[in-house]
Amino acid sequence: MRIITGKYKGRHFDVPRTFKARPTTDFAKENIFNVLTGYIDFDNATALDLFSGTGSITLELLSRGCQKVVSIEQDRDHHRFITECIKKLGCDNCVALRADVFRFIKSARQNIQFDFIFADPPYALKELPQLPDLILGSNMLAGQGIFVLEHGKDNDFSQHPQFLEHRQYGSVNFSLFRLSDYQNTDAKGLCGKGF
Repeated sequence: MRIITGKYKGRHFDVPRTFKARPTTDFAKENIFNVLTGYIDFDNATALDLFSGTGSITLELLSRGCQKVVSIEQDRDHHRFITECIKKLGCDNCVALRADVFRFIKSARQNIQFDFIFADPPYALKELPQLPDLILGSNMLAGQGIFVLEHGKDNDFSQHPQFLEHRQYGSVNFSLFRLSDYQNTDAKGLCGKGF
């Protein structure tokens, strides 16, 4: 696993072969971040990585200058690996939580907002189609923030009212979402309490 760009560009981490997680490919990761730079300035942004898996996106966000990154992964071994990677980079602006994503969303919705939220759930997750509504309805996304959902080819979110665009790189699909202006009037402040 490799960090594509930023201050940790080129750093490699050996993912254990026993891991079930499917890290986002370097090709897909590089291309989606190229698209995202047109929407968001990662310098000093706050970011949330849901279903972190190997931590590939978390590490990329740290490398690109995010002020704060919160990583959520339920699997014990994957969480330990992410924690070790963060320590190797010497980062003190990342919180890696071992938690269920859906419980985290439910508990955090009143306390915290992020400029960028990324979710890479298992493609077969039965709740995957509900994730845009859960995230966008939770007050976790700040004003002009962006939510990116990685998913398989069988999901189509183009009719969602907050859908921005879809990108496909090989077998990897990304749908991008942004809140409508009127929905974000109750901002609670960026990445605050509890972290």
